[in-house]
Amino acid sequence: MFKKLFSKSKETEAAPTHDPLHLAVAVLMIEAAVADQHFDENERNIISKALRENFSIIEADADALVEAAAEEQKNAVDIQRFTRVAKEMGRAEKVRFIETLWRIVLSDDERDPYEETLIRRVCGLIYVSDRESGEARQRVEAG
Repeated sequence: MFKKLFSKSKETEAAPTHDPLHLAVAVLMIEAAVADQHFDENERNIISKALRENFSIIEADADALVEAAAEEQKNAVDIQRFTRVAKEMGRAEKVRFIETLWRIVLSDDERDPYEETLIRRVCGLIYVSDRESGEARQRVEAG
Protein backbone atom coordinates (compact mmCIF):
# COMPACT_ATOMS: atom_id res chain seq x y z
CA MET A 1 0.00 0.00 0.00
CA PHE A 2 2.75 2.50 0.92
CA LYS A 3 4.66 1.51 -2.15
CA LYS A 4 1.72 2.51 -4.35
CA LEU A 5 1.19 5.72 -2.44
CA PHE A 6 4.75 7.00 -2.84
CA SER A 7 5.66 5.67 -6.25
CA LYS A 8 4.69 7.48 -9.41
CA SER A 9 2.87 5.56 -12.05
CA LYS A 10 4.74 4.77 -15.22
CA GLU A 11 2.23 6.84 -17.16
CA THR A 12 3.03 10.07 -15.30
CA GLU A 13 6.78 9.47 -15.45
CA ALA A 14 6.99 8.65 -19.13
CA ALA A 15 8.03 11.49 -21.34
CA PRO A 16 6.20 11.84 -24.61
CA THR A 17 7.73 9.58 -27.19
CA HIS A 18 8.71 10.93 -30.57
CA ASP A 19 9.22 9.05 -33.78
CA PRO A 20 12.97 8.27 -33.93
CA LEU A 21 13.32 9.77 -37.42
CA HIS A 22 11.48 12.95 -36.41
CA LEU A 23 13.66 13.31 -33.32
CA ALA A 24 16.90 12.65 -35.22
CA VAL A 25 16.06 15.21 -37.90
CA ALA A 26 15.01 17.77 -35.28
CA VAL A 27 18.23 17.25 -33.30
CA LEU A 28 20.32 17.80 -36.44
CA MET A 29 18.34 20.95 -37.20
CA ILE A 30 19.00 22.21 -33.67
CA GLU A 31 22.68 21.33 -34.11
CA ALA A 32 22.77 23.49 -37.25
CA ALA A 33 21.04 26.33 -35.41
CA VAL A 34 23.51 26.33 -32.51
CA ALA A 35 26.66 25.80 -34.61
CA ASP A 36 27.33 29.54 -34.60
CA GLN A 37 26.58 29.83 -30.86
CA HIS A 38 23.31 31.70 -31.54
CA PHE A 39 19.92 29.97 -31.49
CA ASP A 40 17.23 32.55 -31.99
CA GLU A 41 13.46 32.60 -32.35
CA ASN A 42 13.68 32.88 -36.14
CA GLU A 43 15.70 29.64 -36.33
CA ARG A 44 13.28 27.96 -33.93
CA ASN A 45 10.37 28.99 -36.16
CA ILE A 46 12.10 27.67 -39.28
CA ILE A 47 12.69 24.34 -37.54
CA SER A 48 9.12 24.09 -36.25
CA LYS A 49 7.66 24.92 -39.67
CA ALA A 50 9.92 22.39 -41.42
CA LEU A 51 8.93 19.68 -38.95
CA ARG A 52 5.22 20.43 -39.42
CA GLU A 53 5.50 20.42 -43.21
CA ASN A 54 7.79 17.40 -43.60
CA PHE A 55 6.17 15.16 -41.01
CA SER A 56 2.55 16.38 -41.18
CA ILE A 57 2.36 17.14 -37.47
CA ILE A 58 0.47 19.88 -35.67
CA GLU A 59 2.16 22.94 -34.20
CA ALA A 60 1.96 21.71 -30.58
CA ASP A 61 3.63 18.42 -31.53
CA ALA A 62 6.30 20.25 -33.52
CA ASP A 63 7.00 22.54 -30.56
CA ALA A 64 7.26 19.57 -28.20
CA LEU A 65 9.58 17.88 -30.68
CA VAL A 66 11.79 20.99 -30.85
CA GLU A 67 12.01 21.05 -27.04
CA ALA A 68 12.88 17.34 -26.86
CA ALA A 69 15.42 17.74 -29.66
CA ALA A 70 17.04 20.73 -27.96
CA GLU A 71 17.50 18.65 -24.82
CA GLU A 72 18.86 15.68 -26.79
CA GLN A 73 21.25 17.96 -28.68
CA LYS A 74 22.51 19.51 -25.47
CA ASN A 75 23.33 16.08 -24.04
CA ALA A 76 24.66 14.49 -27.23
CA VAL A 77 28.32 13.61 -27.52
CA ASP A 78 28.24 13.48 -31.31
CA ILE A 79 25.77 13.54 -34.20
CA GLN A 80 26.38 10.07 -35.62
CA ARG A 81 23.55 8.35 -33.80
CA PHE A 82 21.17 10.91 -35.32
CA THR A 83 22.60 10.75 -38.83
CA ARG A 84 22.42 6.95 -38.68
CA VAL A 85 18.62 7.31 -38.40
CA ALA A 86 18.37 10.23 -40.86
CA LYS A 87 20.24 8.39 -43.61
CA GLU A 88 17.27 6.01 -43.88
CA MET A 89 15.25 8.78 -45.57
CA GLY A 90 14.68 8.66 -49.30
CA ARG A 91 16.86 10.74 -51.64
CA ALA A 92 14.30 13.56 -52.06
CA GLU A 93 13.71 13.73 -48.30
CA LYS A 94 17.45 13.96 -47.65
CA VAL A 95 17.90 16.80 -50.12
CA ARG A 96 14.88 18.64 -48.67
CA PHE A 97 16.40 18.13 -45.21
CA ILE A 98 19.75 19.59 -46.32
CA GLU A 99 17.88 22.51 -47.86
CA THR A 100 16.25 23.10 -44.48
CA LEU A 101 19.66 23.02 -42.78
CA TRP A 102 20.83 25.69 -45.23
CA ARG A 103 17.68 27.72 -44.54
CA ILE A 104 18.47 27.58 -40.81
CA VAL A 105 22.14 28.53 -41.07
CA LEU A 106 21.56 31.28 -43.63
CA SER A 107 18.61 32.80 -41.77
CA ASP A 108 20.93 35.36 -40.16
CA ASP A 109 22.41 36.30 -43.58
CA GLU A 110 25.87 35.12 -42.51
CA ARG A 111 27.86 32.11 -43.66
CA ASP A 112 29.60 30.79 -40.60
CA PRO A 113 32.43 28.26 -41.21
CA TYR A 114 31.23 26.05 -38.34
CA GLU A 115 27.76 25.87 -39.85
CA GLU A 116 29.11 25.05 -43.29
CA THR A 117 31.38 22.36 -41.85
CA LEU A 118 28.45 20.81 -40.01
CA ILE A 119 26.34 20.67 -43.16
CA ARG A 120 29.22 19.12 -45.12
CA ARG A 121 29.64 16.53 -42.36
CA VAL A 122 25.92 15.72 -42.24
CA CYS A 123 25.86 15.39 -46.04
CA GLY A 124 28.71 12.90 -45.92
CA LEU A 125 27.06 10.87 -43.18
CA ILE A 126 23.64 10.68 -44.87
CA TYR A 127 25.04 10.30 -48.42
CA VAL A 128 24.05 13.62 -49.99
CA SER A 129 26.58 14.83 -52.56
CA ASP A 130 28.35 18.19 -52.44
CA ARG A 131 26.59 19.06 -55.69
CA GLU A 132 23.14 18.36 -54.23
CA SER A 133 24.02 20.36 -51.12
CA GLY A 134 25.30 23.26 -53.23
CA GLU A 135 22.12 23.26 -55.31
CA ALA A 136 20.04 23.21 -52.10
CA ARG A 137 22.02 26.19 -50.76
CA GLN A 138 21.51 28.08 -54.00
CA ARG A 139 17.74 27.49 -53.86
CA VAL A 140 17.67 28.90 -50.31
CA GLU A 141 19.81 31.89 -51.27
CA ALA A 142 17.55 32.59 -54.28
CA GLY A 143 14.65 32.89 -51.87
